[in-house]
Amino acid sequence: MQITEKILREVFHRLLSTEPKDEVVNKLQSVIDGMIDKFQDTFELDTVQRQNTFRAIICSMIVHGWGIGMHPFNNPDTNMDDKTIEVRVSKDILIPVENIKALRYVKKDKQGRVKKVLFEPDQDDRIRRQIDNLLEKISKEKWGES
Repeated sequence: MQITEKILREVFHRLLSTEPKDEVVNKLQSVIDGMIDKFQDTFELDTVQRQNTFRAIICSMIVHGWGIGMHPFNNPDTNMDDKTIEVRVSKDILIPVENIKALRYVKKDKQGRVKKVLFEPDQDDRIRRQIDNLLEKISKEKWGES
């Protein structure tokens, strides 16, 4: 049994007092391990203890969400406009947070697949650059500095 599976089962026991099905554990385990792989460079996960602590945090978040009804067996079939809800999941959705923050525009085709995506730098970075450019322009105009 892998460490992620052990942690998941333990968290299900402690938080929900339930025994999850093997198929549920296998699916959640692949999501969690995928997140660990994607975040490997983002966080300092250089020791086994840090990796397992991060793994336990992710497992706790998922199981807590499961406990409050955020799981595939507790979703409505239609939205408020009585249109069918369709959820698509891809392993590629697990990207670094910086990329998600930079996402500004998504164009989809008729089937709802992503066709075009526009990424821009973080808004705070853009504002800082604009302020720096403005201050530089003012200093050139007023004091002749470059």
